[in-house]
Amino acid sequence: MSCFSSADESAHYGFSVCMLLQQYREQLGWQDAPVVELGTGDASAIADVVAGLPGLRVRSYDISADSVESAQANIAARGVADRYTVELGDFFDQADAAGGEPVTTAISNPPYIPAPDRHILMPELWGGERGNDLTLQLLKAGYEHVITAVASYADPVTTVSTAADLGYRVVNFLAMGLDYGPYSSEPKVREQIRQIVAEGRGWAGDDEYMVAVALFTRDPDISGDRADQLLRALQLPA
Repeated sequence: MSCFSSADESAHYGFSVCMLLQQYREQLGWQDAPVVELGTGDASAIADVVAGLPGLRVRSYDISADSVESAQANIAARGVADRYTVELGDFFDQADAAGGEPVTTAISNPPYIPAPDRHILMPELWGGERGNDLTLQLLKAGYEHVITAVASYADPVTTVSTAADLGYRVVNFLAMGLDYGPYSSEPKVREQIRQIVAEGRGWAGDDEYMVAVALFTRDPDISGDRADQLLRALQLPA
């Protein structure tokens, strides 16, 4: 295994996905079936994961034509186009299309910027009013295993409790502190974050927050339930 390391923000997502897929290789069974990805971005993070994990196949979906074009170029440059494919379209409409291979594992670094509406600096990063709309939608899609980023200011309390209600346990996770960027710093976004924090449903410092990439599973044969530890890692009481 060779997990990549880079200076950009997506490094945490890619490294965490790589480590979780490697650690739970047998339980997730990704050598026998493809993994699906909600949102591709430029694909550099997961393309490096695919390059480092022989046998891993990923089918990714993104609604941005520009992202798909950039992703396909990055995937080709890494020589993994035979195992990492990207399609333009809505993940929830296409990922489980009839006739495809059975899939049990989904991965995502979903948009998680919270704001009252999508009229923000980069609308593609809007995660709904509380930042966790797509995360909740992915958990409700019914996959056996979900590896997803969970941001401390995007109402992780509801994310974790909803996952539990759906029968998921947090098997493991990797957490990292991040500084606010231009999108988190936009005044309307900051105000929304302050409201979520004031409700006790999120955490953020003056210019920082936490992000964890967590493995949620409904498989009773995979041991572990670290939901409380995940919330504490995101600076929230369990």
